[in-house]
Amino acid sequence: MKRTITVVLLNVVLFATTLPTFAQKGGEIVKPRHYKPLNLVKDTDVSDLTEFWVSVETLNMGFKKEDAAATVIDLSDPKKYTIASYNGDRQFYTASVVKMFYMAALARQLEDGKIKLTPELERGEKDMIVDSSNEATQYVLDVLTDTSSGAELPAKQFDAWQYKRNRVNRWLTSMGYTNININQKTFCEDAYGIEQQSRNYKGQNRNMLTTDATARMLAEIVTYNIALPRGTEHMMNLMARDPFTKKGGEQGSEFIGKALVDLDLKNAKLWSKAGWTSKVRHDAAYIDFGNGQKIVVVIFTENNANNKNIIPEIAKSIIKAHSGK
Repeated sequence: MKRTITVVLLNVVLFATTLPTFAQKGGEIVKPRHYKPLNLVKDTDVSDLTEFWVSVETLNMGFKKEDAAATVIDLSDPKKYTIASYNGDRQFYTASVVKMFYMAALARQLEDGKIKLTPELERGEKDMIVDSSNEATQYVLDVLTDTSSGAELPAKQFDAWQYKRNRVNRWLTSMGYTNININQKTFCEDAYGIEQQSRNYKGQNRNMLTTDATARMLAEIVTYNIALPRGTEHMMNLMARDPFTKKGGEQGSEFIGKALVDLDLKNAKLWSKAGWTSKVRHDAAYIDFGNGQKIVVVIFTENNANNKNIIPEIAKSIIKAHSGK
């Protein structure tokens, strides 16, 4: 009997030593040491123009004005970043734009050594941003929050699970982000089990973002405020699009990128993350015009998701005012 136990224990030890060494440590996501919130100066004149552009284009296409929002951050002058918006604090369902936030959270955890980058995680992150895969996003959020899908849980166990799932929200709150909620996976069809329980069954706890918060996050990524150069360049490589060659698929060619094509701005460079469902259609883009002008543009629309022209048309008005064209 003793010999049997010894053999079993030996086998367990041998098995444990052959396990892959990529176990994730996880833990709270924290601000980088160098982090300082961007000093964004409100530009009321541009805000008035943004409202005018959104109003004209939405009304021309049968939209209600409240069904669209836009935020513009001008990054051209490093000494003075300006922000202007229309409906910028209105909450919209995030669609796949939320994946950009999960990418930024992953960059923080990788930088702090709380998560180890494996080939599988690298594949998941790439598919989440480049191809906008929902399955990849589910996996990345599990890694970020140390949670997983499954059956509904009793209240006490669920509260513990939900606390971990709110890890990305706590990180954003620590940096001063408000009026948003991002603690849910993205799905092609619907959530089930504990994922539906987390949504409060009727969607009261769904992912929600504003164009102001989304523009700020994208601006913080491209100005190296969220991550160090290596992490920032990695994120930008994932978001790089070329609407003229259709690199990046629909995300590059059928949203704000289409405005660059329509205006024939071939020298402009584009980084973006789009999202769409049967109800909403959004895009978040960073544009470097190649002449010193650099802007972040975020446009959200609701209730007209099949209208592929509204985002490019609003974007064209904004781009004309900032590109020098």
